[in-house]
Amino acid sequence: MGELEAVNRKNIRKTRMQEAILLTIASGGRIGGDLLIKQVVDSLLGTDLSTSSPRKSEIVKTAATRLSNEGLVVFKDGRYSLTRTGEDILNDWQVSRYKIRRPRKWDKKWRVIIFDIPEKKKKIREQIREILTNAGFRRLQDSVLVYPYDCEDAIGLMKTDFGIGRNLLYMIVDQIEDDRFLRMDFDLI
Repeated sequence: MGELEAVNRKNIRKTRMQEAILLTIASGGRIGGDLLIKQVVDSLLGTDLSTSSPRKSEIVKTAATRLSNEGLVVFKDGRYSLTRTGEDILNDWQVSRYKIRRPRKWDKKWRVIIFDIPEKKKKIREQIREILTNAGFRRLQDSVLVYPYDCEDAIGLMKTDFGIGRNLLYMIVDQIEDDRFLRMDFDLI
């Protein structure tokens, strides 16, 4: 393996570790150090960090300290919590996972996303709306967004990642009444 490949692999592993730490803290609110280590290691089993590694807690603590030094997390009263900057970076990482490839030619079908996420999951609902908007979806109504290209894989990934399978519907629609403005928005005219 060449030097560039080794450096790239190390950077990917470091980024996955940081993302796992930020996600763990974000999903659990304020979280203690030992619980953070266990949850992060559990979520990273698919990476190069093996479960039998005697250094796994040391590796997670080092990564958490690095995130703290960068101002992304705060360790206070024996618990980690995200800073505003940490929340913003985590959001950017999550949005980048849902990129949708744009084909050369439009198949003249609209992809309509309808979601009804309960109030107790308001933060997830706002994240979904932001991710879809950043991916290029246009709003028809508050919880109805439209996109002209195939995005089923990204929507399926989103349903799995956020655990909202029953709360989000993906439809392929032949016509939308007065879609002239949508076609203009997407440069399809």
